[in-house]
Amino acid sequence: MSKKDFIEVYTDGATSANGTSKARGGWAYMFADKDGTVYSSYGGEKGTTNNRMELLAAIKGIEAARAIYGESVRIHIISDSAYLINCYNDGWYKNWKMNGWVNSSKKPVANKDLWEKLIPYFNDFNILFIKCAGHSGNDSNDYVDMLAKRGAAECTKN
Repeated sequence: MSKKDFIEVYTDGATSANGTSKARGGWAYMFADKDGTVYSSYGGEKGTTNNRMELLAAIKGIEAARAIYGESVRIHIISDSAYLINCYNDGWYKNWKMNGWVNSSKKPVANKDLWEKLIPYFNDFNILFIKCAGHSGNDSNDYVDMLAKRGAAECTKN
């Protein structure tokens, strides 16, 4: 566990040709132990969007931290994704659920399958979602950005 009483899990998503059939997306997370052991992973998908990869990175990061430290570990998800953080901070998901998974534009909510996995974490008092600036010299954010791009470049999964 970190020197703090929580784990900082950095997450990121990256996609080339975003939202097209030629899209190649990647997701990544990383966190470190107090002894300096770094845990990280990345992966990718074809035909995806950057937003899907951002959400998937958060899900994978939470799952990994809990697999190592247990279900009650305190986690700070640190992401440069306004899509993820604004949904959490502004409670978009509450209206989506009340309105039958229709957004404010009266269209089906994109990435519903991933939001349904994330929303229980939004309501877990052990997990916080925190916005960080992307591409601003934060070494951990830059690292997961590099891994997410690698995941996109290496992806073979449909």
